[in-house]
Formats: sequence, C-alpha cells, structure tokens
Amino acid sequence: MRPEELLCPSPAGLYCRPGRFHIDPVRPVERALITHAHSDHARPGHGAVLATAETIDLMRLRLGENFARTAQAVRYGEQVRLDGVTVRLHPAGHVLGSAQIAVEAQGLRIVASGDYKDVADPTCLPFEPLACDVFITEATFGLPVFRHGDPGAEIAKLLRSVALFPERAHLVGAYALGKAQRVIALLRAAGHDRPIYLHGALEPITRYYARRTDLGALRAVRDATRADLAGAIALCPPSALQDLWSRRFPDPLTAFASGWMRVRARARQRGVELPLVISDHADWDGLTATVAATGAPEIWITHGAEDALAHWCEARGLAARPLRLVGYGDEDETDAPAPAADSEGESP
Repeated sequence: MRPEELLCPSPAGLYCRPGRFHIDPVRPVERALITHAHSDHARPGHGAVLATAETIDLMRLRLGENFARTAQAVRYGEQVRLDGVTVRLHPAGHVLGSAQIAVEAQGLRIVASGDYKDVADPTCLPFEPLACDVFITEATFGLPVFRHGDPGAEIAKLLRSVALFPERAHLVGAYALGKAQRVIALLRAAGHDRPIYLHGALEPITRYYARRTDLGALRAVRDATRADLAGAIALCPPSALQDLWSRRFPDPLTAFASGWMRVRARARQRGVELPLVISDHADWDGLTATVAATGAPEIWITHGAEDALAHWCEARGLAARPLRLVGYGDEDETDAPAPAADSEGESP
C-alpha cells in the first residue's frame, strides 16, 4: 500500500479512504477523528467523533452538548479498528487531551501529529515520539527565527514587572484553551501564590483544568474591585487587551503570551507592553528534532511555513511534501474566545 492510499488530502481535510474517516475535518463529515479541541481542528456538525475523553469534554464546553451526533472517547494507546484500519491516539503535548493519531494498515504506519510541542507543560501529558513510515507534522513556527526559549524566564520577566509596578494591574492576553492554564501553572511553579483573576471567557475551561491540575486561587474579574486588581495578574483573551473591558483595571500593563511575540513588530501592532514568548507549538528546533526522532523517511507538512521545513527535510535526504491544507491556523491569531457573559454587559 502506498501512503496516499491510506491517507490523502481532501477538501474537508486529511481523509482515510479504507477507514472511511477524516482527521480534523474543516467541514461536517460522517466520521471525524479529532486531535484536540481548538476551533481550527474541532468543529461541530460531524456524524461521529472519536477523540480523547478530555477533548470530547472540551468540545462540549466550547460547542455545546450536541456538537456531534455521537462521540466516542478513546484512551491513549488504545487500539481501535475502523473498517480494517488500526488507529491509536498518543500524547501530543499541545493542550489537555491533545493527541497524535497513528493510522496503520497492511504494514504501513502514518502518524498525524496535529498541533504539538516537545517541551514540558504541567497541564498535559508530554509529546510521545512515534516511529513511523510517514510523519505528518504541523509547521506553525516552521522558520529558523522561531526559537521560543525558556518559558520560565518569560514568567520571571512578568513577575519582575509586577514587583516593579505594584500599583498596576498586569493583563496577560492568553488563548482560552491551553495557554491560559499553562501560564497560571507556570506562575504557581515560580512561587506566585496570590489570587489570579480571570476574564469570563476563560472561566469554564480553566475550572475544568483545575479539576486535574492545582492552579491555586482563581477569582473572576467581574467580582473584583479596582483595589483588588491593583498589583494583580489577570488573564484574558488577546482580543480583550484593547477592549472596553480593560478599562476597569487600575493603570493596566498589557502582556501577551504567544510564540508570535518573538516578532517584535507583532507586539507593537497589538500595543503590547510586555511580550511573553510562550508557545504551545513546537519551535523550529522542536520541529526538526521531532522529525528526526520519528525516523520517518517521508514527511508531510501542514499549516504553517511548509516550504522552509520541506527544504530542511530534503537537504537531509528525506522525502517532503507540503500538503497545502486550508482552514487551519494559530489559535492566538484566528480563534475567538469561548462565549461568556460579563457582569457589566461589555464585550468579553
């Protein structure tokens, strides 16, 4: 069997013809395998969804109870047979419940990474390198300029600013699923034990995470006074940093946690005073190290700087194929926060 006979690009996304399923389809399909619950990968309207239990829970939180006709939870490493094709899910290290999808038939194994990172994250299981014949990798930060560095150093920078400006509220823009909870966990690991305040859009998912990871004292911004917020750290969706919502804070200092903050022009465009280079995607070194670790002789590349990573692969004797799939992007840039009501009626 050739790889293209097992998995191939289609208008809806990657399609397994012999197994009759799609991976992270961008439009409603009959059978969907979902790598994680970010909205560019997990959409409503499918007939049947197969994913980890956490991803299914998070899809319900974000999309409602009826996001699909049926949903099947699968444990990491559990073998599932779909019309003669064997499927297993393995940790991707991206966010809670994220999974790589290993697809096997007739001695051929293809691994679709979904989004992933290869650095430690206290809020989810670490990425698990998998030997395979074809590795399908994301390339969100697939350029050599993107080297994220130590997230602990970025958190230290934030805490130094809090100490330097104790009268100012520090507003940290962070994506609602994964990034916000990781930032909180990193703050706790750095010894920050004061209450952390949450924008309403971040509350449901953060409470879900808090049942699995100790995130310390969390408070809703809507219940706080200006005096409470002086010198405090508050997390919000990136879009809220310049929103009317932010005016309730005393002299707010804006920060944004994202791999894109490596590009200073992006920070300036957003009016971010304190860029924090913290990403839930693999950087250039992580992408290339992961490709090498799989031992795959053939690499397919999706959403991101596909051509640069393809060139790197070809220079090392690997067959490389940019897939040119559409409909996927970085969550910090493209996704809207989960809906939540605000006590003052302002935009969340």
